Amino acid sequence: MDDLGDHDIVVLCVLKGGYQFSADLVEGIKALSRNSNRTIPMRVHFIRLKSYLNDQSTEDLQIVGAEDLSFLNGKNVLIVEAIVDTGKTLKMLLNHVETFRPKLIKVAGLLVKRVPHSVACLPDYVGFEIPNRFVVGYALDYNEYFRDLDHLCVISESGKMKYKI
Repeated sequence: MDDLGDHDIVVLCVLKGGYQFSADLVEGIKALSRNSNRTIPMRVHFIRLKSYLNDQSTEDLQIVGAEDLSFLNGKNVLIVEAIVDTGKTLKMLLNHVETFRPKLIKVAGLLVKRVPHSVACLPDYVGFEIPNRFVVGYALDYNEYFRDLDHLCVISESGKMKYKI
């Protein structure tokens, strides 16, 4: 709340994996607002990034719902991402969002993998740093499976084989 100031913010939730973390984070910010002498009005917008096939990141990044983000002009933006590994996807998203001239951009990432960050793009706020393993649950998936788990876990090699496309 201190970083974002007294201005309203646009929460830009990165789907699909970020929906649960985003919902919980927005609820947390609302609770902080209720218990403080200031309120931060929020708008929530959703975009979808696709860059994975099975457990491998591909070079083909698809951004859905981000064609016209002109309403971000002059706004404080909080991008909410579930997981960051190499940082390439996040860097491409930031470059795209910056073209709409927001006043401020901050990124909240629930998980950051311990991998060499060749593009050195990390979230401003990090929930947890995790080993370089493929995790599912809490809205993170493997080929659209396991989003419904209430917890995070590492998918086994036999699980990857069973749900491979």
